[in-house]
Amino acid sequence: MKQKKFLLLYTAFVTVVFFFLFSQVVFAADPKLVSTLTGAFSKIEGYIIKIATSFAAVAVATGLLMRKFSLGDEKKIYRANNLIKGSITSYVLILCIDLVLSLIETVLA
Repeated sequence: MKQKKFLLLYTAFVTVVFFFLFSQVVFAADPKLVSTLTGAFSKIEGYIIKIATSFAAVAVATGLLMRKFSLGDEKKIYRANNLIKGSITSYVLILCIDLVLSLIETVLA
């Protein structure tokens, strides 16, 4: 019985000593992982904006060409107008999301 108490006390003491010996002092700074992830997300966000800009330009140009070469067919004109409206609306939403993310980033910083 005494040996079990001694063994339990010894392991507790060694555990506490290891915690104090191998603990690191942490100061108030951004960890490397957080700064790396923040930089990666900002790069990804920039790429998404560039890709969305090119996709929106292609969609609007396609809609304009569809309307130009519709030859008076109302169904094709309607489809072309919907394509133009949808692409512009999607691009505006992506830009608004970019603004909201920038606002959140400034509030959290």
